[in-house]
Amino acid sequence: MIPGRRIISGEMHYARIPREYWRQRLRMARAMGLDTTSTYVFWNRHEPAPGAFDFNGGNDVAAYVRTAQEEGLDVILRPGPYVCAEWDFGGLPAWLLREDARVRSNDESYMRPVRAWLHRLGEELAPLQRAYGGPVIAVQLENEYGAFGSDGAYLHALKDALHDAGFAPSPLFTIDQPKDVARGSLDGVPIAATFAPGDAEKAFEQMRALRPQAPLQCGEYWAGWFDHWGEPHHRLDDEQQARDLEWMLEGGWSVNVYMFHGGTNVGFWNGANSSDTQPYQPDTTSYDYDAALDEAGRPTEKYACFREIIARVTGVEPPPVPDPPQTIEVPEFFLTQSCALLDADLGNPVLADAPLTMEALGQNFGCVLYRTDLRGPVDGALEIDAVRDFAVVALDGEIVATLDRRLGESRVRIDCGRERMRLDILVENGGRINYGPDMPFERKGITRAVHLNGRELRGWQMFGLPFDDLRAFRYGSASAASPALLRGTMHVEQPADTFIDVSALGKGALWINGRNAGRFWNVGPQRALYVPGVWLHPGANDVVALDLLPRASRGTPALRGILAPSWQ
Repeated sequence: MIPGRRIISGEMHYARIPREYWRQRLRMARAMGLDTTSTYVFWNRHEPAPGAFDFNGGNDVAAYVRTAQEEGLDVILRPGPYVCAEWDFGGLPAWLLREDARVRSNDESYMRPVRAWLHRLGEELAPLQRAYGGPVIAVQLENEYGAFGSDGAYLHALKDALHDAGFAPSPLFTIDQPKDVARGSLDGVPIAATFAPGDAEKAFEQMRALRPQAPLQCGEYWAGWFDHWGEPHHRLDDEQQARDLEWMLEGGWSVNVYMFHGGTNVGFWNGANSSDTQPYQPDTTSYDYDAALDEAGRPTEKYACFREIIARVTGVEPPPVPDPPQTIEVPEFFLTQSCALLDADLGNPVLADAPLTMEALGQNFGCVLYRTDLRGPVDGALEIDAVRDFAVVALDGEIVATLDRRLGESRVRIDCGRERMRLDILVENGGRINYGPDMPFERKGITRAVHLNGRELRGWQMFGLPFDDLRAFRYGSASAASPALLRGTMHVEQPADTFIDVSALGKGALWINGRNAGRFWNVGPQRALYVPGVWLHPGANDVVALDLLPRASRGTPALRGILAPSWQ
């Protein structure tokens, strides 16, 4: 990326870290011996609607970059516009789907908004390049494009758009797994490799064969891995990682440790994967990644090991390690109030003959409630074609089934003797696929049609539930057996970081004082949600949980704060 210089970098993402903690995390990076930090820029965080840009608060990426410079770190900027990152839709805005844009292509339906986005981003970050005295030393062109396509015209158009946005002074580079480098690179643009522990020497050979005279650069060394709901928690071989890091540094490689600090997929920002054997694998809220710095910003054994290796190989003594953040326990508290969603006043519905997707309804995240009336008696198969991603099916408010996209479920048998009944289908967006060929088609909700005994059901009411403002919901004291918002009060004496044990809940999301801490699901492996202390205040704190699963047999949910993550 930078001719004649070896870079020792660690990946952190400003959007996965509370702004109040940016400096501490960057200071920890410098203390491990890193001289650079790398970050994606998440387009969908900054432009949630066309032309509506947001660079305030936790989205102030320029402030993050300036803070890195103040802490003695250079910055590698990765603006995509596609970033993958286990982030919803790979960082692309959901409204591109509503406009049928041909994503990651040279088509104007995509490149027109891309150019507008990069131009606006340039206003924030172009002045922070090294040529102007800032810390940005390199800018990535796209992200692992070779795993998706091989359109050189698209990469050239994207290169021109970055230059027009003001990023011409910085060297550009592409990044791919070694097998995909030829498809995802451009002549004259530096390349970097991504690979897992144990693959360093093989990647070295492949990269050397492709460009014999080019400097060797590891754009992502996967020093850990992410988790999917319903699958085991990942732990990789730390000893192998130590050997790889030492080998690369002694060989003069530039290295970016991915992740140095993973952080948290707060809110609904998690992405998902798909494969030939598993059509849908949504990512957990935690992006701990088994990283050198854990989700709460505390150094791990891996941190100490990497720090020793970097100091020994470079001969440079790093700054002292700052005191780590402290976590607290919070006494057990109960969610005693509830608002049953199927019975709540949800405002005026959208009416249509056939179900509309979430994107067609102008909604990015949350749930959509689809409602229609059936004439009975009914005895037969209800099929929801291509439900995305988790559905709760109810007749007259009584749950008859849940359908899980992960398991390929789309049919349920219903049997009701009443002459007339209300059919409700509450569909949750579990996170859009962020990698692979299925990504461009990731619309949410009911994406095709609903059939009963082979007959298509028509005439739908649709209620959008983005859950971006919970103040409109009204709570009672009765326990709800259907999907509901549950509310309680958590008492904290001295605010500090904690992990809320959500094992008493089913599936949904948790809000603390109105801020969405992310998703939970009793299929595991994650059993507790990280809550930053800066979200809390002394005394009473408001807690709301969306729980999509029936709770009649579980009683009133009890939650508590614990000191560390909990995995099953």
